[in-house]
Amino acid sequence: MSMAYAEALQTALAAEHAALYVYGALGAQTSQSGAPTLFAALTDAYDAHRARRDQLVAILTDLGEQPVPAEPVYELPKNLDSTDAVTARALEIERSCASTYAYLVANSPAPERRLAVNLLIQTAVRELAFRGTPETLPGSDEYADR
Repeated sequence: MSMAYAEALQTALAAEHAALYVYGALGAQTSQSGAPTLFAALTDAYDAHRARRDQLVAILTDLGEQPVPAEPVYELPKNLDSTDAVTARALEIERSCASTYAYLVANSPAPERRLAVNLLIQTAVRELAFRGTPETLPGSDEYADR
C-alpha cells in the first residue's frame, strides 16, 4: 500500500468524523414536524456518513493502519436559525466531503479506485438534497493543488 493511499484514506476518515459531528448539530436545529424534508435529508446524510466512517475504519484496519480518531470537538457553524441556513451548512459539508473523495480517487491504486469513485458519486448526489447543483467534476476544487 502506498503512503499516498493511506494518507488519502485517513483524510477521508477525518472528514467523515467531522461530518458526523456537524450533522448531529444540524439535526438538532430542525424537527421532523417543522421541516420533514430537511429532517429526512439530514437523517439520511448522517446515516450515510456513519456507514462510510465505519467502512473506512475497516479498510484502514485491514491494511494494518491505525485509523485516525475523531477530534474531541469540532467547530460548529453559527447562525443556524433557519432551514435555509441549516441546508446551506449541510451543502458545505457534502461539498467538502466530495473534495476529500476526489483526493481519495486521485490517490487510490487501480483496484481500490472503484470504491473511491463510488463514494465520490454518492456524495455528489447527496449535494442535490441540499440544493446543490450537478457538477462535471464534483469535488475537484479543494484538493486541486495537492
